[in-house]
Amino acid sequence: MRSLVTGGAGFIGSNLVDALLERGDEVVVLDDLSSGRAANLDAALAAGATLVEGDIADPAAVDAAFADASPELVFHLAAQIDVRRSVSDPVFDLGLNVGGTINLLEAAVRAEAERFLFTSTGGAIYGEGEGRDLPLGEDAERRPDAPYGQSKLAAEGYVDLYARLHGLSAVALRLGNVYGPRQDPHGEAGVVAIFCGALLDGTAPKVFGDGKQTRDYIHVDDVVAAFLAAAGSEATGAFNIGTGREADVFAVGQAIAAAYDAEFSPDMAPARAGEVQRIAIDSGRAAAELGWRAEIGLEDGLARTARWARDAG
Repeated sequence: MRSLVTGGAGFIGSNLVDALLERGDEVVVLDDLSSGRAANLDAALAAGATLVEGDIADPAAVDAAFADASPELVFHLAAQIDVRRSVSDPVFDLGLNVGGTINLLEAAVRAEAERFLFTSTGGAIYGEGEGRDLPLGEDAERRPDAPYGQSKLAAEGYVDLYARLHGLSAVALRLGNVYGPRQDPHGEAGVVAIFCGALLDGTAPKVFGDGKQTRDYIHVDDVVAAFLAAAGSEATGAFNIGTGREADVFAVGQAIAAAYDAEFSPDMAPARAGEVQRIAIDSGRAAAELGWRAEIGLEDGLARTARWARDAG
């Protein structure tokens, strides 16, 4: 298959690129390298992948990537993912997450792509889970607490619209809190990468809020498997990709510290605006329709990630 991966130099995207190459795909990556790292693609480029440097908000860059790729599959991972940035600059968030997605949808229709896979969020799109029946299914009320979640929800609407209007085969994957190799602790990372980086540096990790907030943590290898399963399916609509289990920040920090034979003694900081306190998502639909389910338990996944961070550092 010929595959185009936007955001392919990023944490999740580069792992997906490696998996696509391993199964024999021809892969073109579109990434402006604003948060992704070219080094993440060293092995992929050596194996035949192509990198087009460009911004998804720039139609000319999108057209150049499609001209190189002639893609049958479009994996759209590039996004503005910083919740705090979305709160301080919602217009920028909108332009990238919605405007950029529309650019890609337009190009995919012109290229007669066979399948469009959109990366959405399984936490921010549903909003606060406190007081709700967790884990939340795809039919749960979507009530984002930050512009980031709202822009992803709006982009999902455009993906669905293009499916109806143009017959584009499309699917949205609402990811849980993804962690694993290549997540940059100095970028817009989740707590797993940040905690690994701090503990390896011998500094105190920072915890925002009371440390009891929960997320549905899912290993990047399971997420890559979900993308491949969705690419090979004709299923449409939105699919939660998570474990269905909550884990709090302190428990995660303690597990990572244990992997390094260290103590978890974080610096506490005020809670950040727009972030939910509790969330977990039900991936039963993905199991039933995509044949996918998370395989890597949190304890095992955190240990693997801690070892990778230590060895890579």
